[in-house]
Amino acid sequence: MKTLYKIFLNRRNNRNINRLSLVTLLLLISLVTSSYGAKKDSLLTIAFGNHNKIVYNLHDGTYSVFFDNNAFIKSAGIETKGVAGTNVNSAVYRSYSKTVFEDRLGKGNKYVIIRNAEQGNKLEQIFYVYKNKNYFVTQLIVEGSKAASNYISPLSNAQITWNKTGDNRALFVPFDNDMWVRYNAEKVDSAHFTSSEATAIYNNENYNGIVIGSLEHEVWKSGININSGNNHSLKLTAFAGFSDATVTHDKLPHGLVLDNDSISASPKFMVGYFGDWRKGMDIYGKNNRLTEPPVIFNWTSPTPIGWNSWGVMQDKITLPKVRGVIDFFADSCKGFRTSDNSLFIDLDAFWDGMNHGNIDGNTDSLKAFVAYCNAHGFKPGIYWTPFTDWGKSDRKVEGTNYRYPDCWTKVNGEVIDIDGGRAIDPTHPATKERMVYYIKAFKKLGFKMIKIDFLAHGTLEADSYYDKNVHTGMQAFAEGMEYLDKQIGNSMLVYAAISPNMATARYVHMRRIACDAFRRIDETAYTLNSTTYGFWLSRMYNFSDADHVVFSDVTDGENRARLAAAVVTGSLITGDDYSAGGKWRAAAQQLLQNKELLSIVQYDGKSFLPLEGNTGKNASRLFVKIIGKDAYVAMFNYDDKPVKIPLRLHCLNFGKKFHSLFNTKNSLVGHRIIIPAKDADIIRISK
Repeated sequence: MKTLYKIFLNRRNNRNINRLSLVTLLLLISLVTSSYGAKKDSLLTIAFGNHNKIVYNLHDGTYSVFFDNNAFIKSAGIETKGVAGTNVNSAVYRSYSKTVFEDRLGKGNKYVIIRNAEQGNKLEQIFYVYKNKNYFVTQLIVEGSKAASNYISPLSNAQITWNKTGDNRALFVPFDNDMWVRYNAEKVDSAHFTSSEATAIYNNENYNGIVIGSLEHEVWKSGININSGNNHSLKLTAFAGFSDATVTHDKLPHGLVLDNDSISASPKFMVGYFGDWRKGMDIYGKNNRLTEPPVIFNWTSPTPIGWNSWGVMQDKITLPKVRGVIDFFADSCKGFRTSDNSLFIDLDAFWDGMNHGNIDGNTDSLKAFVAYCNAHGFKPGIYWTPFTDWGKSDRKVEGTNYRYPDCWTKVNGEVIDIDGGRAIDPTHPATKERMVYYIKAFKKLGFKMIKIDFLAHGTLEADSYYDKNVHTGMQAFAEGMEYLDKQIGNSMLVYAAISPNMATARYVHMRRIACDAFRRIDETAYTLNSTTYGFWLSRMYNFSDADHVVFSDVTDGENRARLAAAVVTGSLITGDDYSAGGKWRAAAQQLLQNKELLSIVQYDGKSFLPLEGNTGKNASRLFVKIIGKDAYVAMFNYDDKPVKIPLRLHCLNFGKKFHSLFNTKNSLVGHRIIIPAKDADIIRISK
């Protein structure tokens, strides 16, 4: 720069200077000066938390994220796809602003960077940074006449560098809990998947980790696409518009999103780095609940415990059998109660066989069941599927003047069946009138609990919906669930079975964390895979549940493991046929009346934390929960031979003295406890 200016002065002193050359030189100086200024001013630094910052390149629209002064995320961009497409790579920077803001997560600074895209759309990249929090929230908004989008990413094609020493993992999270799907903690160097809504990238030795996930679920299905590179690196894209035949069960691309006629906004995504990835997932779960507060009324009564008929009775449910179960708990298992001395007795599918028809048939048996529960101080429960037609025939929709074909969901012009049930449109008047009819009948009969199932049928991307303002499966689901909650009011405990992992949290109190599990140790291991990597879901719901606890006629060790899995997950619903004699009655009397185990469940109904995060599609063998001055450590042996399980007490800062809540005599060898084959224990370690 100085050299050019010097040349200019020398030439100015030359009387023979060419005027055109002078103009050219002045332009050259101007261009160099402009280029120098753009380079110097093109980086915007956004500080947040402790020693963290986002460095945004205003020129090319990419950004890097430094956590604790380390660049873990590099060259992240933005991307949208829609009606006409949006070429964000050529989007031109226009301006940025910084304002003070406050939302449900806290106070901080809001940065809005505006760029103009080729199609005439305006792109707004937003960063919400919070005081003293080691995470930020980002969002991309497209505004313009061609803003309609079915894919939008505020963090696209980012380079993740994760070179921690030891066992490094990237977490796949399923969309729902259907078809015995599993979480998967894959090794970073071989991870290739799209996780639903959220992921964590972490080190299993020191627990350091990055957590990335969507905080909003009313409009979009979101995904985190991960592809492993070389030298402990990943390519990562966090996007809205996830549609997949296996993960989300969709046969169509994601629906187009357009709000207020000219705006398409991504959900907000949380991005953070934590000394303990489990704490990060806890915070992520809590932030979901804060960002999208519950629609259902808050449950302030004790953690629910009780019995459900699907465990063993299934389609053989009868009034005499159910009365026998009630008699067992009333006379022979009096210690199995909540802290307010209550117990739920829940009729699952095939309850209609008790009244020889549907709810519009003879309901004398249902009335008798409710009366019998009330007479013994128990709370009666019922089962229903609001978005599924099991008859799959041309017949009248109960409580309406519609026919079932009127409300069947269509995909490529065809009806769609999942799990043997036909999906129905959550926005259709027939679906809503059916809700009114059933819920009114359940409330009139006196039911205090409802288990709702196969909710994912209501989230499918469809050709169209009855409500023409609805264009995505999640919009349809939100409309249907809000309407259902309105009918229920504050009259019943609402418990979800098969359902979306995160989007369901606003509408129910309690949710089954995995698919059906019964009595065997491999079924317990399957359930605990979801608890291992989905423990944080109990921060989004009042309670998570490990499905019905069935003792049946398996070994005592498998019975202990089945009960321990429920305690570790949060709430406790048992499922044997206690109207009939068998080994399970003695097992229930011994295990279900264990006061200290019940006290853990009643404490807050939240899941234990896993101590192992490197088990892939399997479950951790170790879980921990701190209550006051006591640490409760749950240990599982899923194998058919004894194993020595390391306690990792150095992670707990507790002593070596322990007490088994099952009163077992498992031996301690160093920092390892020997657990027999197909068995479990929960020990209390006191400071």
